[in-house]
This record gives sequence, structure tokens and C-alpha cells, in this order.
Amino acid sequence: MGALNNRSWAACRWAVCAAAAWHAGMAQVQAQAPAKSAAGIYTCIDDKGRRLTADRPIPECAHREQQVLNSDGSLRSVHPPTLTVEERAEKEAKERAAAEARAAQADAVRRDRNLTARYPNEASHNRAREAALDTVRLAVKAREVRLRELAAERKPLLDEAEFYKGKPLPPKLRTALDANDAALDAQRSSTANQEAEVGRINRIYDAELERLRKLWSGTPAGSLGPLPAGNGTAGVSAAPRAASAPAKIPKR
Repeated sequence: MGALNNRSWAACRWAVCAAAAWHAGMAQVQAQAPAKSAAGIYTCIDDKGRRLTADRPIPECAHREQQVLNSDGSLRSVHPPTLTVEERAEKEAKERAAAEARAAQADAVRRDRNLTARYPNEASHNRAREAALDTVRLAVKAREVRLRELAAERKPLLDEAEFYKGKPLPPKLRTALDANDAALDAQRSSTANQEAEVGRINRIYDAELERLRKLWSGTPAGSLGPLPAGNGTAGVSAAPRAASAPAKIPKR
């Protein structure tokens, strides 16, 4: 009886071990099944009209979209086609263009916001305009003074030249007159440039003011496009071009 019990106990232990091994194997299979299906089921119709299915991207359909299905057949995602070198270059060019457009728009928004922050009202903008113009106006006045000085310096030279009518002028007098002529021409040219600069500054501020009035009235920043070519923003227009250095006159 004891021996029978021992054999029965051994058989029982074997059955328990076998059952445990079976359950462990099934658990492993079940654990692996979701792992295989986790990647999804790829399906497509190839160039010959055949429906192909695989657990990974299908090479025969690399040039076209492939559906990625869940285990129940529902659509999980779409696998895009593999691009050719030309298609990839075109796609990258479009992406760069779109990125540049976004950056330009962000820059336009920033410029408009900076403009309204710098000039919260028309009075502040007018003050900036006058400050920019004053710098040039002072240079123009300085040149006007210099022109009068050169004209005064020229008068005695011309009076002296009267004594030599019909005769060659002395080299010293001729040199002095030539230097005076050159200085007068340089000052007149510089004055004309500065007057043109006044016009340039006014055009810049006029364009800014037109834009600011729209922004002050509620037009969204960045929606007005760029300023006309040749016009700067407030930070640029407030600094006129450097005045030309006055011509040097030889000492006599």
C-alpha cells in the first residue's frame, strides 16, 4: 500500500510539472503574439493588382502607400511611400520654403510689435522724425555758413584778378581761385545730398506713420506685409546717413 502510494505520488508530481510546463509555454506564446501584432499588419495592392500582406513594410509597394491594420482589421495608420531622390529633394525644398515663410511672418510680427512699442502714439513718432531731421538740418546750415565763407574768400581773389585782365594770372592767385572753386563745388554738392537725405527720412517716417495708424487702430501685427523697398523701421530711420565731410581748403 505504501509502495502504491509512492508511485501515485510520483505520477501526481509528474502531472503537476507537465501542467505547469504547458501553462508556462502557453503564457510565452501569448506574450509573443501581441509583440508580433504590435507592429501592425501591412497591406497593399501591388502593380499587378495583387493584395499583399506582411508584418513589416512590403518592398513591392515601397513606391505607394501601405495600410497598417490592427489585429481586428481596423486601420491603424498609413505608411507613406518611399520617395525617390528627386521627390525627396522637392519635398525638402517645400519644407524649407514653408519654414522660411513662417520665419518671415514671425519677423514681421516682431517688427510691428517693436514699432508700436517704440511709438505708442503719433506724437512720439513726430518727435522721432524731428530728431532725425534736425541732425541733417544742422549739417545743411553748417554748409550754408561755409558757402558764405567761401564766397567772402573769393571776392578779394576776384578783385585781385581784375588787375591781370588779358594777362596770365600769377600761379599763387590761380591756385587760390582753383581751390576756392573746388571747395564751392564740393559744398554745393554736399548740401544737395543733405537735402535729398531730408526727403529720404521723411519718406521713411511717412511710410511708418501710415503703418502705425493701422496698427494703432487694431490691425494685427504682421498682417500688413513688408515696408516698401528703401524704407527702414523706426530704429533705422531715426539714424540719418552720416554727413559728408566738408572739403578742405588749402591755407593761404
